[in-house]
Amino acid sequence: MSATYDETCLFCRIAAGELPATIVHSDDEVVAFRDINPQAPTHVLVIPREHIGSAVELTPAQDHLWGQLLHVAQSIAEDEGATEAGYRLVNNVGRYGGQTVHHLHRHLLAGRQMTWPPG
Repeated sequence: MSATYDETCLFCRIAAGELPATIVHSDDEVVAFRDINPQAPTHVLVIPREHIGSAVELTPAQDHLWGQLLHVAQSIAEDEGATEAGYRLVNNVGRYGGQTVHHLHRHLLAGRQMTWPPG
């Protein structure tokens, strides 16, 4: 595995195919899979293959990757039929932001009315 793989990271292990998940997208940079504890009828996690702990760790050199996460989420939302009614994209950052897995990930939530504030 590369230096950007953390063998203790749940999401690294899913991206590497070591742990089972319902994969909805996979390419050289990004993997997306259904959340095992969905908070909406559609709840997909979009992650980089590269281990990055959170958005705090992103650098300008990773702008392309950050954009790829967004584009993959947009594509999945379209595939799931969520673009007309709408959807939510969420990045939790750190403990107070609600991040529980320390691997950068974007939540795609759709299929129900979202509330504000989120919680």
